[in-house]
Amino acid sequence: MSFEDKPAEAASRPITLLIVDDHPLMRGGLRKLIELEADMSVVAEAGNGEDALQLAQRWQPDVVLLDINLPTLNGLEVTARLKALYRHIAVVLLTAHDDTEQVLYAMQVGASAYCSKSVEADRLFKIIREASRGNYIIGERVYTPDELRTWLEAQRENALEEGERTQPLSPREMEILRCVTRGLHNKAIAQELGISHQTVRNHITSILTKLNVRGRTQAAVYALKRGWVRADEFNPLSESEND
Repeated sequence: MSFEDKPAEAASRPITLLIVDDHPLMRGGLRKLIELEADMSVVAEAGNGEDALQLAQRWQPDVVLLDINLPTLNGLEVTARLKALYRHIAVVLLTAHDDTEQVLYAMQVGASAYCSKSVEADRLFKIIREASRGNYIIGERVYTPDELRTWLEAQRENALEEGERTQPLSPREMEILRCVTRGLHNKAIAQELGISHQTVRNHITSILTKLNVRGRTQAAVYALKRGWVRADEFNPLSESEND
């Protein structure tokens, strides 16, 4: 169904929101806009993924507005962890990278919507309301959970026919990919994460397979282009430098 087709519902209480963005001006601007809406209330703000998880536990918001490009944990990692812990919390991912492929990754890890930071305020409010009802928004269409499952399955089948990879990275794989983009070699990654050297190698192989890239440098560039890591954290090793 479209936004226009969705019947209005009287809210018994305001929709509570947690805003997560590492730029205070962005958080402040979103808060001011949202609090002009009578049926919405911002209960907390966070500047990074770890704080977001703690505040989500404390406040149990209806919706988390989440920047995908965050320090410490990116938006996809935070989404996956939030949905594993709190299935009832809806996540709306905000990004500067409006990428069709990214939409699929976002929905696979549990996001309710994925939209550009240039989205108009009225549309963002509609997305928030639909997400708070348990629906999912892709483009101009609103999906129920059953409809989303059907859509995801169709995307997977199409990707298989075209020989593309559509599996999202696991939280551990995302951690390791972040380490790769920072320039850590396998032994250093193993030490930082408290896992074996061989486990790191196994995860690297899985990451390359899922992203359909030939080496760790390509994987790092893939992550940077999609906003999974920040430019100021990007310093990958060459293939020959890794152990």
